[in-house]
Amino acid sequence: MIAMDVQGSKKDSEVRKSCGVCPRRCSLGEGDIGLCHARAMVDGEIRCRNYGILTSLALDPIEKKPLYRFYPGSMILSLGSFGCNLYCEFCQNYEISQSDGIYEGNVAGTEPEKVLLSKREFTAAELAEIAVRAKEEDGSIGLAFTYNEPLVGYEFVKDTASRTHELGLKNVLVTNGCAEISILEELLPYIDAMNIDLKCFTDEGYRKLGGDLDTVKAFIKRAYRDSHIELTTLVVPDISDSLDDFKREIRWISDLDPEIPLHLTRYFPRYKYKKPSTSIELLRLMEKTARESLRYVFVGNI
Repeated sequence: MIAMDVQGSKKDSEVRKSCGVCPRRCSLGEGDIGLCHARAMVDGEIRCRNYGILTSLALDPIEKKPLYRFYPGSMILSLGSFGCNLYCEFCQNYEISQSDGIYEGNVAGTEPEKVLLSKREFTAAELAEIAVRAKEEDGSIGLAFTYNEPLVGYEFVKDTASRTHELGLKNVLVTNGCAEISILEELLPYIDAMNIDLKCFTDEGYRKLGGDLDTVKAFIKRAYRDSHIELTTLVVPDISDSLDDFKREIRWISDLDPEIPLHLTRYFPRYKYKKPSTSIELLRLMEKTARESLRYVFVGNI
């Protein structure tokens, strides 16, 4: 069990509840906020405090998720909120993933004319309408829940995705997969594709990030049964750059299905992590190793 820690009061006498979204199981009292920044105890119930609050809304190529084997060449309307249940020191979107909800602005380098975020709070119905308009005007295939960790606000994902699903649009989830299967089960009826981060393949590596490898593996296995999935490993020095550990990762993926696409992405110094960028030689070696067992291997960010 991952160590539990929260922001806020810690009085022993108050009523506390355990959040059931991820293996952290943060114990929250009234007014407490979980480590993800997105869940809090309000009026005796643990609620999603980022419900309907967006930090980014933009049209992206589907390949940017990255999804290369799901409607390639299409555009998708991507949205993000704030908060994350991991604390990767190399996070690419730390401005919102580690935000307490006051972040203003857009992420991911979107072009100004493509940014659709005219306000910060949306209802599920409003986003469904915007998604339909994006389909009609820009050929978007649906919605992608991305940029921050969408599962820390799964309630809004479910409410929005169910509406767009009824309208015949596609829903994509870009997630770290460090969530309980019960949360995934609530979303699976409405999710068509996922890109899931497999950040490393050791228990110790995941502990450094505040996550749990077994939880992610179980999440991937369950998602695979009912959704198109692609996996991404960001090759980070001292986290996920061990060739021996990577070989074990490849064997595990191959045993599940050798046709699951794997994206290997080059790390660059970012946020609090200042180690040198991943060597291209190592990435190419890992690509070659992966191709011995997997049909689809893609290298990015080089």
